[in-house]
Amino acid sequence: MRKGIFLLLAIFAGTFWVSGTYAQQQFPMMDKIADRVIQKYQQSSCQQLRAEGAQPKPPEMQRAVQLLREDPQMRRAFINRIAAPIANKMFECGMIP
Repeated sequence: MRKGIFLLLAIFAGTFWVSGTYAQQQFPMMDKIADRVIQKYQQSSCQQLRAEGAQPKPPEMQRAVQLLREDPQMRRAFINRIAAPIANKMFECGMIP
């Protein structure tokens, strides 16, 4: 049973790595933004993340979100890139179960 789960996880990881490499070539600006988002989450304390979540988003972030809403392919690449680091940090901070 565990062997099957590890195999499935390896397949998913390989798929995300390949799609992530393609996304870096296709959306270089999105990749830079994703790097900044990941860095912010990795360097912020849990208290900082909780405090920032309650504040309004700056105009540049609102524009970036609008671009992601308009381009589903870029949005998919962005989320694939940032999901694991952000989810891990949120789990460490007790923000998700």
